[in-house]
Amino acid sequence: MPEVIFPGPEGRLEGRYHPQKDRDAPIAIVLHPHPQFGGTMNNKVVYNLHYTFFKMGFTVLRFNFRGVGRSQGEYDQGVGELSDAASALDYLQSMNQNAKHCWVAGFSFGAWIGMQLLMRRPEITGFVSVSPPANMYDFSFLAPCPSSGLIINGTGDRVAPPADTHSLVDKLHEQKGITITHTEVEGAGHFYEGDHMNTMLGAVDEYVRRRLTETTR
Repeated sequence: MPEVIFPGPEGRLEGRYHPQKDRDAPIAIVLHPHPQFGGTMNNKVVYNLHYTFFKMGFTVLRFNFRGVGRSQGEYDQGVGELSDAASALDYLQSMNQNAKHCWVAGFSFGAWIGMQLLMRRPEITGFVSVSPPANMYDFSFLAPCPSSGLIINGTGDRVAPPADTHSLVDKLHEQKGITITHTEVEGAGHFYEGDHMNTMLGAVDEYVRRRLTETTR
């Protein structure tokens, strides 16, 4: 899988780009956890989400936010990271101008950034938010949430407690015109250790494939 360097708001950003042979393939970006707590694009959840989307026929890009790995810049409280994500999507779209579907997936901090990106980019047709930290960050900007998506969390998550995720999902369920699918992985912690990883990825695979089938009918 080719390493790529592309321009970001504060200098270059480092990524991994995995194209399909099909020029019309859907595209997805995958966003990593908090940079100040060891989050990188090679986080296990992010890495596995990347390959799950690729196996479903997506052209996929994951990348390091500013200040992580070889990406230039410094941590910016989520503001700059959102700009980084927008630059990554610009880059991905420039390489895949025939793509009919555009998805964003994020894990933890990356889920928060991904859902903000969703609000700014109407071309995003679906999202996957894994363990969104609704206890740490304000998700009230999702009013209304512009597209349907999957929110998934573990029942044993101590970093982003399930009760806060339930509150977020309940608020989104009240909105019309979109469908928020909520899946919980029984016993899983924040990082989906052991067999919980396969359970989580299986739920993502099933959801995204169903959505793609619905849109191609």
